[in-house]
Amino acid sequence: MNHFRIRAATPADLDAVLAFWKDAAEGTSITDDRDGIERLVARAPESLILAERDGAIAGTVIAGFDGWRCHLYRLAVHPAQRRLGIGTALLTAAEERFVRLGGRRGDAMVLNGNERAHHAWRAAGYGPQPQWTRWVKPLGDG
Repeated sequence: MNHFRIRAATPADLDAVLAFWKDAAEGTSITDDRDGIERLVARAPESLILAERDGAIAGTVIAGFDGWRCHLYRLAVHPAQRRLGIGTALLTAAEERFVRLGGRRGDAMVLNGNERAHHAWRAAGYGPQPQWTRWVKPLGDG
């Protein structure tokens, strides 16, 4: 059966989420640590959305809303759980959260070289904006 449950992460899930990202997410980030996701869940408790299947994390997405824009990060589905509708369900939950909060457009962080992700995002109705480039600067000692 392909049954899974979508829910917001709790502080008790955070170590499992970090371990999941090491297996399922493409690439790593300086914010992929306990302190980073602890702050995220404390500040916006419904922003880290999980898919659970058979008692384990099968997928994640971060649906961040800053009061103006809707940002999607860390959409990841475990390789053994792909093609079961988990990614679609996570994005639906994220988009519903955004609509409840008054958001009008979602944007996603997608690695340029992750072709599999490009197909998934396009299938979900998202598309790249070639006129934009992400500029970043690490802050502090991170």
